[in-house]
Amino acid sequence: MYALCCRYVKNPMDAEDVLVTSFTNILNRIEQFRSEGSLEGWIKRAVINECLSFLRKKKNMFMTADINEADMEMCTQNSNDPLVAKELFNMIEELPPGYRIVFNMYAIDGYAHKEIAEQLNISENTSKSQLSRARVYLQNY
Repeated sequence: MYALCCRYVKNPMDAEDVLVTSFTNILNRIEQFRSEGSLEGWIKRAVINECLSFLRKKKNMFMTADINEADMEMCTQNSNDPLVAKELFNMIEELPPGYRIVFNMYAIDGYAHKEIAEQLNISENTSKSQLSRARVYLQNY
């Protein structure tokens, strides 16, 4: 979950704080978990929501996000070519901040455009547009 926080929050210390706050909130609200989905998915969404809340509180919604070593290790273990995985993470890191957040939420974390729009206080069309532009940016990289 720390790697997840680091995709959204630039500073590792802030990512740790967000993670601790997330788990505190999760423990306080565990009775709200309904067995309709997986516990892991519920926890992941809670952590992402806390990351977004943190970014909103900082009044800088489009902070850059570092891809840390844990993310790199997870990707290279699942990839046939570690160099390709590293290049992909570097390309994602180079995306403009707004594109990167939408790309992470949609392509990596599995959020729908409607959910992204609600979380970021943008329209669904803006979410779709930023994702499309992120893909074009990555293709032209």
